[in-house]
Amino acid sequence: MTKPITIAALLLATASAQFLISSPVKAGACSQTSVMARGEESRFVWMAKVKARALWRQKVRAFPGLGPNYANWARAQNTEERCLTGGAGTVCIFTGTPCLP
Repeated sequence: MTKPITIAALLLATASAQFLISSPVKAGACSQTSVMARGEESRFVWMAKVKARALWRQKVRAFPGLGPNYANWARAQNTEERCLTGGAGTVCIFTGTPCLP
């Protein structure tokens, strides 16, 4: 008689633990922190932007808890693209909060 009760209790505990542990992330959820990337210097503004965007994506992929699903600049929120042009060329700094699709 105690075996069925014990098995039922074990199954209930396992199901409850799985519900508490696995909390799926909602689609479109964003990170709590923004990521900033300063690209390499370039002679052309468009190339400086490409470099900064690529570095931003690389940083997001390497950030603990984020990864490649967050690494899309087009989905990022609170974005800022700053480019500084001087005698040696252009440097861009991209800042944004990574978000899921």
